Amino acid sequence: MTIASDDGLPGIATPVVSPAEVRAMLRDGSEMALLDVREEGVFSEEGHPFFANSLPLSRLELLIRGLVPRPLARIVVNDGGYEGLAERAAAKLALMAYRNVAIMAGGSRAWAAAGFELFTGINVPSKAFGELVEHRSGTPHIAASELKRRLDRGDDVLIVDSRPIGEFRNMSIPGAFDCPGAELVYRVPDRVRSPDTLVVVNCAGRTRSIIGAQSLRNARLANPVVALENGTMGWELAGLELARGREDALPPPSPEGLASARALADDVAERFGIRRIDDVALARFEGDSAERTLYVFDVRGPEEYAAGHLAVARSAPGGQLVQATDAYMATRNARIVLVDDDGVRAVMTGSWLVQMGWPEVYVLDGGIAGRPLAHGNPLPTIPEVERAEIATIAPAELKTLLDKGEAAVIDLAPSITYEAGHIPGAWFAVRARLPGSLKGVPQRRVLVLTSPDARLARLAAAELATSGFAETRVLDGGTASWQAAGLPLATGREAMADTPDDCWRRPYDPYAGEGARERYLRWEIELVDQVEREGDVGFRVPA
Repeated sequence: MTIASDDGLPGIATPVVSPAEVRAMLRDGSEMALLDVREEGVFSEEGHPFFANSLPLSRLELLIRGLVPRPLARIVVNDGGYEGLAERAAAKLALMAYRNVAIMAGGSRAWAAAGFELFTGINVPSKAFGELVEHRSGTPHIAASELKRRLDRGDDVLIVDSRPIGEFRNMSIPGAFDCPGAELVYRVPDRVRSPDTLVVVNCAGRTRSIIGAQSLRNARLANPVVALENGTMGWELAGLELARGREDALPPPSPEGLASARALADDVAERFGIRRIDDVALARFEGDSAERTLYVFDVRGPEEYAAGHLAVARSAPGGQLVQATDAYMATRNARIVLVDDDGVRAVMTGSWLVQMGWPEVYVLDGGIAGRPLAHGNPLPTIPEVERAEIATIAPAELKTLLDKGEAAVIDLAPSITYEAGHIPGAWFAVRARLPGSLKGVPQRRVLVLTSPDARLARLAAAELATSGFAETRVLDGGTASWQAAGLPLATGREAMADTPDDCWRRPYDPYAGEGARERYLRWEIELVDQVEREGDVGFRVPA
C-alpha cells in the first residue's frame, strides 16, 4: 500500500496490519513498539491498546530516538483510525531510517471493533501494575483520617512522599519527608527510630504509594509499612489541609544506614533474580545494539546524574521509571541495564521491572565507581532540528514588532506549559494541526513561531509550506530566551487557535474539571478488572 503524506513527504510504501495481527505481535516475545501518534490528551480520552506508547506526531522527532533507539526494531503506528496521523508518522519514520514500520489498519476504533480492550489514561501499564501489586501482595493501607488521628495522638510515624521534589513542593502531607520511590530502601532504614516506627508511604494518588510501600515490605524492613490510601488526593478529599512549598527531604544514609540498605537490597536481588553484569558484558550489549535494543538508565536523582554519569546512560530516576515505564522505553522485550552508585536503587528498580514482565533486566555491578563519567544534562542531538533552515528573530526585535502590531506569535508549547507562561498575545496551537489552526489568527506582516527552547518551532517552520503571512520566522532560543531577556509572560488560556487536548490533565489541574480527583481514583482502582478482561499482559507479581 502506498501512503501519501500530508507533510509533503514523498509517497512511501508502508505495510498495513490488522488489530489481530498487532495483538499477536505484542505476545510473540520479540521486540515490538506500538506507537500511538495522537496528541496525549486525545490518546488518553479516546482510549488505546494496553501497551501503546503515547508519541504525539507533534513531538515525534524529539522523542523517537529515546523511546525506540534501534532503527530496525519492529514498529506499528496507531491513531484513532480517522485522522491520517499514522500515515504521516510512518512517512517521517521512514525518512529517519526506521525500516521496519507498519500501520495498524483502522486504528483504535478498529481495535475496539475487533473486541479488544481500550484503555483510557496515560502510563496505563505502570498504573495497572501498581493496582495488581496491591491485590496480589496484600499491601496494607491507612486512611487519611486514621493517619491524622495517630499524628494528633503523637504516635511514632514516619511519612515519606515517594514523588520527585517538584511534586512534593507543590503539595505534601504536613510533616512528610520527600523520598522518591527508588530512594526508599536506600534512605528509610537510616531514619526509623525503632522497629516499631510506622512508615507511611504516599504519592499524589495510588501507584507510587503502593509500589513504595511494597518496596520496603519486599526488602523486609523490620518496621510496619503502609500506603496512604489515595495519597494527597485522599488526604484533601478527607477535608484535611495540605502543605505547600516545603523542601523537607530525607538525607542520604550514613555509612551504617547504607550498609543496612545494601543488605536489604542484596536479599531482594537474590529473591527476584536480579542479574549483575560487568564492563565486558555491557560492552558486548552495546556491540549488539544494532540487532538487539539496549536501554541503559541511571536511576539516581537528576542532580546526581548531572554531577557525573556514564555517557551511555540516560537519566531515569527509579521511582519514575517504574511509575511511567512507557515514557522512557517503547520497545517491548528489550535489554535493560540499570546503574547507580550505591548497590541499592538499581536493584530495587530492577526488581519491579522484572515483575512487570521485562525479560532481560541487569544491574551494572559497582555502578559508576571507577568508570569514566560525563557531566551535565546535554540535550540529545535532533538531526531534523539541525537541518531546519529557517529565519529567526531575536526577542528584542519581536517585542518591537508586537508593540507596532506587525507580528502574530504562535506558541507550540504543550498547552499546560502555555498556560503557565507565554508571550503576551501569543496564540496556542498544536504543531500537527498546522497550518489549519492559523485560520483564526489575525493577519500581520510577520508570523513568529515559538516553543520552550525553539526546537519544536524550528521543525514546524521547516515544514510550513504556506502560512498566509508575508514572512515567517522562529523566535531565536524560544520562549526561554524571551524570559531570559527580562520580558514579561502572560498566563492562562489567553488566545487559543486550537483545542488544548494535547496534554493529559492531572486531577488537580485547574482545567481538569469538577470531580476530577474522584474520577481519577476510581479509574486507577478499576484497572485491575479491565486488565483481567484484557488477558495475560506479562505481569509476574508473586502472591
